[in-house]
Amino acid sequence: MPRRVLLVCVVLLACVGCDQFTKSMAKTYLPREEAWSYLGDTVRLQLAHNYGAFLSLGNSLSPGWRQALLSAGVGVVLLGLLVYLLGWKNVNPRNVVPLTLILAGGTGNLIDRIAYGGYVVDFVNLGIGSLRTGVFNVADVAIMTGVIWLLIVDFMIKPRDSKR
Repeated sequence: MPRRVLLVCVVLLACVGCDQFTKSMAKTYLPREEAWSYLGDTVRLQLAHNYGAFLSLGNSLSPGWRQALLSAGVGVVLLGLLVYLLGWKNVNPRNVVPLTLILAGGTGNLIDRIAYGGYVVDFVNLGIGSLRTGVFNVADVAIMTGVIWLLIVDFMIKPRDSKR
């Protein structure tokens, strides 16, 4: 259990720290009006304020509902995830890092929502030609990495013991 607490704290602090640092740099140096293009327009950097969730979902909700769902609701879910990771003894060790990545990404974005009046700082867009991602940030990468990791661990890796 103490090793799990240390692992959760290290991953959480590293991810949230990296996320907040890169967002601070984006807010300081990137313009909102134009995108900076790199690697033959594969990578675009541009400051964006996302009032919604993933891919701006919920952006059209009223400010009150958006605040309730994306700040208070997400905060409750993140607190529950933290309690689960640190308080339950039977957490599958293979799930600790990916769940912590999800927690860290959610925490980084929640910090933005609270600090900036409801929006999240996004600044990266990837793509080739007209096939592009939405604008995202380091917290979003942590969340997606955690989700994909969980899917791989839970659905693609066969457990060693057949009693599962």
